[in-house]
Amino acid sequence: MDMAHMIASGMGGIRTAGDLVARMEYAKNMKIDKAKEYVAKKLGLSTLDIADEHIMRDLREELKIGVVTGLPGAPRGIAAKMNIEKLLDIKINSCEKFRQSLKN
Repeated sequence: MDMAHMIASGMGGIRTAGDLVARMEYAKNMKIDKAKEYVAKKLGLSTLDIADEHIMRDLREELKIGVVTGLPGAPRGIAAKMNIEKLLDIKINSCEKFRQSLKN
């Protein structure tokens, strides 16, 4: 997990789209350029815009995919991850485990 954190932080992590790009690198075995293009397309932005903290802050709030500082009523943790799953069309292990725990 240290490596994933380092890569996501390098692009700003949750401040921009670094966490989303890192997820695509691992979930779909994409190279960084393809992962950035995929995320940008899903967000309706350019690859330059996904690295802009101001643009991404507003978009992350709007899409409910988590922001650095807590906002009252905004999804955090597993709720934000579930929104990321839908947005990127991927499965996240912690979300799957959470769904399984609800069934039991």
